[in-house]
Amino acid sequence: MHPNPVLRLAAPRVATTGPRTALLCGLALVAAGLLGSAWARADSANTVTRPSVPAVPATAASAAAGSVPAVFDGVMRIVAIGDIHGDFEKFTAVLSLCQITDAQGRWVAGSTHMVQTGDVLDRGPDSKKVMDRLMELEAQATKAGGRVHALLGNHEYMVSMGDLRYVSDGELAAFGEGPRGTPIPQAPLGTFPKFRAAFSKDGKYGRWLFGHNAIVKINGTLFMHGGLSPRYARRNIVELNDAIRAELRGERDARMGVGADPEGPLWFRGLAESLPPQVLDAYLPQLFAAQSARRIVMGHTIQDQGISLRAGERIALIDVGMSRQTINGAPSCLVIEPAGAPGSDRVTIRR
Repeated sequence: MHPNPVLRLAAPRVATTGPRTALLCGLALVAAGLLGSAWARADSANTVTRPSVPAVPATAASAAAGSVPAVFDGVMRIVAIGDIHGDFEKFTAVLSLCQITDAQGRWVAGSTHMVQTGDVLDRGPDSKKVMDRLMELEAQATKAGGRVHALLGNHEYMVSMGDLRYVSDGELAAFGEGPRGTPIPQAPLGTFPKFRAAFSKDGKYGRWLFGHNAIVKINGTLFMHGGLSPRYARRNIVELNDAIRAELRGERDARMGVGADPEGPLWFRGLAESLPPQVLDAYLPQLFAAQSARRIVMGHTIQDQGISLRAGERIALIDVGMSRQTINGAPSCLVIEPAGAPGSDRVTIRR
């Protein structure tokens, strides 16, 4: 789910130099009218000016020092799960449904890569239990030759930055804090030092979150919480992940950063809106060429009819509002497996 951005930012500027500039500028201008609300959130009464950032070639796959691996190939099974929002029972149900865990909650998926596309936190009462289970599964999956990718969503970013407007009484109580004293989404009345400390860079859950990616690419499929707007289409995903983690650690000014940008990968909704085919037909090939990808999988925008596949399965929207604090959607996951010819996949929905 998508509250207002953490920080109010100036309307973005489209870069005017570099390869593909004319096309991307044109797409950005079209998108400004057709991709909807994302670019309209800036408030001119309280803004900062964002500097232009040079594009980084998307083919530069080598990670910088301290980076977390973000590109994986040769994976035989991928399972993607959308927003959880503190609903441990629904999370347990979807893990079982998608053959990730057994009845005791232990990893049974072998070499599978499981991607959870962010927004574990906020709204529901049991986000701490969800994070604890993810930590356990990370270790178990690695031992079995698989991997868990618990991606950062906008709500992880908000909480880590001290924005507690959507934190529930149950979440606070799990850390011996609360109640919040106001209804969501108003700012809570307390300071909640134990909760904040747990999500600081030195706290258990802060250290865990700050070691995660916002974007991964597996077998040519991009996974993230929000989406990639024209502003970020050519940016290397390792660099974007590094930038967001640096903002969370306080090493970069978040007001000038990626994590709170309405066009950034944690917030952007444009690819989840109902776009004219000509816009998608123009933009997706350029996005995928720049990122050496063939598909993008996103959470963030609730699909009340279940997981949605669009544009010939090149777009997958997997936030089904599973949490009982959103729309109580049915536990669901997306499964991607190689199918025959190199570069082809079998994409299935489990519900």
